[in-house]
Amino acid sequence: MTSFAVGSGEIIAGFALLFSIYATFKTIQFNNRQQKLIVTQEKLNQLLLDKETSVIEFEKQAELGASFLKLGSNKYRVKIWNKGKAPAQDVSIDFPEGNEIVSEREINEKFPLQFLDVHQAVELIASVGLSTKSKHLVKLEWSDGRALRVEKLIWITI
Repeated sequence: MTSFAVGSGEIIAGFALLFSIYATFKTIQFNNRQQKLIVTQEKLNQLLLDKETSVIEFEKQAELGASFLKLGSNKYRVKIWNKGKAPAQDVSIDFPEGNEIVSEREINEKFPLQFLDVHQAVELIASVGLSTKSKHLVKLEWSDGRALRVEKLIWITI
């Protein structure tokens, strides 16, 4: 018959083995959390990069608008302005549903406009009478920092 005697060395070795298993488990848990943190950090960096890219793209864009201005009792103007962050180039105007408010001569003298700087505007003399429609569709086209020519449809009202 063999007797099995456990000495203090075996007890210490057993505790060392258990502690080693526990430490390995905790290290694996830590590495998994670290990997999740790295993935989250990469996503955050990508979002920040996308945001900065869109801000830079926005800084290259002109934003044109149009409206009627009333000057005095019977004097009207159609005002075209640039409220964007960049100048507009080769600006053109069209009235897709017909033009009964601005003379063709007035349009041909001012458009196509080679350059419309930031916060700059151009006014066209408008002829408004009792039979004039109250709203008109204006199509503006221009070039700016974007790859393609920009087209914008705006309803202007008297």
